Amino acid sequence: MEALAPFHAAHNAGTPRQIFQENMRMLRRADGVIANLAPFRGAEPDAGTVFEVGAAHALGVPVVAYGVGTGSYSDRVRALYGAIADERGVLRDRAGHIIEDWGLPMNLMLACAVPIEDDPVNALRKLKELLATN
Repeated sequence: MEALAPFHAAHNAGTPRQIFQENMRMLRRADGVIANLAPFRGAEPDAGTVFEVGAAHALGVPVVAYGVGTGSYSDRVRALYGAIADERGVLRDRAGHIIEDWGLPMNLMLACAVPIEDDPVNALRKLKELLATN
């Protein structure tokens, strides 16, 4: 198994468009993806990583995530931003926006799309298992 790491500006890979195109090329040739979905500057994972997870999923490339941590997404948002329940018991942020409270470790579009493991080692084991059954 060969690891393919996404290109970043630090790699002197050229323009942002060229970096995007190279990352997409690598996703298309990947047998699988292990994605670090740890919170990045807030309660959510890095937007670029989330895009890559969605793109890989759409391309039919197996994805396994790690780095999410324990507890639910709504618990983390509540702890970070002081969310409260409204009169109907719906969890809302300070601006009044609904915070999904499904008891999932992260947004349902990620939590329902990919297996989430505790750490990179278990993510690699899970990816090997998925690749062996495909």
